[in-house]
Amino acid sequence: MIAEIVTIGTELLLGEIVDTNSAHIAQQLTAIGVDHYYSTTVGDNLERIVSALHNALARSDVVITTGGLGPTVGDMTREAVARVAGRELVLQPVLLEQIEAFFRLRGSVMSSNNRRQAYVPDGAVVIENPVGTAPAFALELGQKAIVSLPGVPHEMVYLLREAVLPYLSRRMGEAAVILVRQVHTVCIGESMVDHEITDLMQNRNPSVGTRAHPGQTDVCIAAKAATREEASALLDEMETRVRGRLGTVVYGVDGETLAGVVVAGLKGRGCRLAVAEAETRGLAARRLLEADPDRLVLAGALTAMDSMALAQETGVSPEGTGKERARAIAESVRTRYGAQMGLAILEGGEDPALVHVALVGPEVDEVKSWSSRGQSETGLLWTVHCALDTVRLWLLSHAMAV
Repeated sequence: MIAEIVTIGTELLLGEIVDTNSAHIAQQLTAIGVDHYYSTTVGDNLERIVSALHNALARSDVVITTGGLGPTVGDMTREAVARVAGRELVLQPVLLEQIEAFFRLRGSVMSSNNRRQAYVPDGAVVIENPVGTAPAFALELGQKAIVSLPGVPHEMVYLLREAVLPYLSRRMGEAAVILVRQVHTVCIGESMVDHEITDLMQNRNPSVGTRAHPGQTDVCIAAKAATREEASALLDEMETRVRGRLGTVVYGVDGETLAGVVVAGLKGRGCRLAVAEAETRGLAARRLLEADPDRLVLAGALTAMDSMALAQETGVSPEGTGKERARAIAESVRTRYGAQMGLAILEGGEDPALVHVALVGPEVDEVKSWSSRGQSETGLLWTVHCALDTVRLWLLSHAMAV
């Protein structure tokens, strides 16, 4: 079964409201094995809603709409669905009574325009809404169907869970499960990942795709099977192939974060880390602290506006190269906080702008340098990811050596 989501509301097009409904519906469709290839957002215009529904029905088995079921003249979903189906809108007395009761229970009187919400296309199956005033409905058109849900998120979530997902499962006839796994890589661009796994991305089940983030590219694997066990086995097999192609740039999967992996590795070795940063807004220390709120690993952190200020703060001579300052600052901050390892990150401050990262300790003395990606949030995230990855790679190589 292929489903399409159509969200309705001019406020969505204008960016006045963030569309969280589509994301939630898509996640729930995936969980029950419904394929989802298209999502459309359309404003409060009858002709354009009708056009969007026609297009959706032409390429999908089920169309799920959200929004446009309110009491105002701008709420046009009922009229649009009726026009697409060639049906009349019919008043449902039971729904009218339920809407009136909804207001009575809250000590108010129903406005006359709320009467609009008791109309549904002729032949539609009514989905009663105990948590709001906008009843939903499902209208079957031969082998296809339109399901219309309210746009209010908590009403939509409730009706989707309680009525729509069971309805879709019954229409499918057989259970199917789609599981998704994100394989996280670090300090490698999406184009390089694509180059290494191009042939795997032609696979149909599991499907493989990429998603780029600053300093990180995720490989998204989606597997469909009759049971969770079968789908999980497909994911395991493809993850093994992806890891085989990409090697050590893979740092984790799903909810794992780079900082979390670093913290876990240091904790496993009984090591504490001290961090000194210049021109990175303290991002590295912040990420580590998020993964280590009890500060079992993060011994301390220093942040400065530039590398010269950081050198002064740590008592390091400003003379010498950026690499030399980075190494000296890492050793100084390690000593200051009594940590086994010190990490110094110097972003920019030279012409051309360079990044210097030093990791020092009794068992490590490593300095890396590369061209800065600038002071934008994206550029700094690249710097911080690559700095933290220096620690991860050292931990990985040490574990492999042991």
